[in-house]
Amino acid sequence: MAPKGYLAIVLHAHLPYVRHPEYPSFLEEDWLFEAITETYIPLLHIFERLCHDGVPWQLTMSLTPPLLSMFMDPLLQDRYINHLQRLMDLAEREVERTRYLPEYHGLAMMYRDNFHKAYDSYVHRYGRDLAGAFRHFQEEGHLEIIASAATHGYLPLMESQPWAVRSQIAIGVDFYRSVFGQDPIGFWLPECGFNPPDARFLREYGIRYTFLDSHGILHARPRPKYAVYAPLMTPEGLAVFGRDWESSKQVWSADEGYPGDYDYREFYRDIGYDLEYEYIRPYLKDGIRCNTGIKYHRITGPGNHKEPYNPRRALDKAAEHAGNFMFNREKQVEYLASKMDRRPIIVAPYDAELFGHWWFEGPAWLDFLIRKIAYDQDVIKLTTPSRYLTEYPRNQVATPSMSSWGYKGYNEVWLEGSNDWIYAHLHKAAERMRDLALSFPDPDPLIRRALNQAARELLLAQSSDWAFIMKTGTMVSYAKKRTTDHIGRFNQLYEQLQTGSINEGWLADVESKDNIFPHIDYRIYAHPLGELVSAL
Repeated sequence: MAPKGYLAIVLHAHLPYVRHPEYPSFLEEDWLFEAITETYIPLLHIFERLCHDGVPWQLTMSLTPPLLSMFMDPLLQDRYINHLQRLMDLAEREVERTRYLPEYHGLAMMYRDNFHKAYDSYVHRYGRDLAGAFRHFQEEGHLEIIASAATHGYLPLMESQPWAVRSQIAIGVDFYRSVFGQDPIGFWLPECGFNPPDARFLREYGIRYTFLDSHGILHARPRPKYAVYAPLMTPEGLAVFGRDWESSKQVWSADEGYPGDYDYREFYRDIGYDLEYEYIRPYLKDGIRCNTGIKYHRITGPGNHKEPYNPRRALDKAAEHAGNFMFNREKQVEYLASKMDRRPIIVAPYDAELFGHWWFEGPAWLDFLIRKIAYDQDVIKLTTPSRYLTEYPRNQVATPSMSSWGYKGYNEVWLEGSNDWIYAHLHKAAERMRDLALSFPDPDPLIRRALNQAARELLLAQSSDWAFIMKTGTMVSYAKKRTTDHIGRFNQLYEQLQTGSINEGWLADVESKDNIFPHIDYRIYAHPLGELVSAL
């Protein structure tokens, strides 16, 4: 039976590029290690089980260049294995420590098993190649992996320098091709930050569609006929899909979202903080208390008192919530289908790390949801944006408004009192990068290396993560240092190139630290900003 409408689940997978070979270990590298253990490997396990069981499924997922680069970096791969080995050792100690604490002993064994499964999958099944593991599901036709900007730069705040926008897009698309061996169909705009003139660059590099927050569509001109339940087509020919606020709220909302249920695991109680310091110290980096990933309590309710976590109750609740989410989408689609001349599409984008890292039961919820959609109803069907565009290639032409999915919906998160100081430096560096690219059309090998490294430093400084961290107040000193370090290295390279005195030893050291995009070509910054070719 044909469905009445579609659901497109979109997982945005991104982390800032954090790699510090100059230190034997580095605390912020744990952002990647935690995400691999708690989000990316669990998602891969779910995809494998769905395929093994013959369940039909379709998902869309962005994997940003910084995340993929870290996945593929041998240093970080080695450090992740060491990280897992420490966790496995800690979990074994916890199994022994809790043997007379029945409310925690089963949980300790669960974590021990989880860490061993993660190690076995990462080392043996995936051969340390997580990019390849995700690519497999794209090749099987289940996962639609989309591209993103080179370093997750916030594009609307580069409006005055369109060559910087174009370079973020071009380098991101080129990197996608190098990893996945094909052209990307879709593109995730960092922070869903859309500025209407940028559509021309996305189309120039072959992108067919992207996503906007709800108000970016609803404030389009002319007004959208179908709200966010069908894509718009920009005058440049870019399809834009709008986020459905109702389905997002059920998962994201701090007050109404599923992850806040009292039966789910409490994220903020971790043995890294709870246990005696001398016991836990061997498993802490630099002796600083931090999350280990071993958490024994459920949310329980408001206040500091937390009851022991019960995995069975949590899984039952995840199944219940998956059923509730599906029921709501069915009713939503039934209503919309009666008002539209085409099948509506509900677009539900989420940060991938919500599933597993922040919401421990999130991968199980997703597994339940996919299976229920496949077998328990016939109103909705999972799809991807490209499949929807194949079915409905003709869509209303309109120009969406500038928008983001940040607080208040526009630029404030990335441009306010805590972080506005960075933009004078970023804009000046972008201007200088273009001047360098135009000044050195055919340099010798050493100068080429310096020019390519200057491009890397600019791109890394432009990452939206640093401004976001400054705004939210977490790890602010690190975010400020990363910004000033990259700008400082860029300026030093600029001065050396201007004076013709490249310090090769210093350059090699910087190349070894900031080694993202090994095949970058700085000349993208000299590319003329002309009209799109007629073939597009």
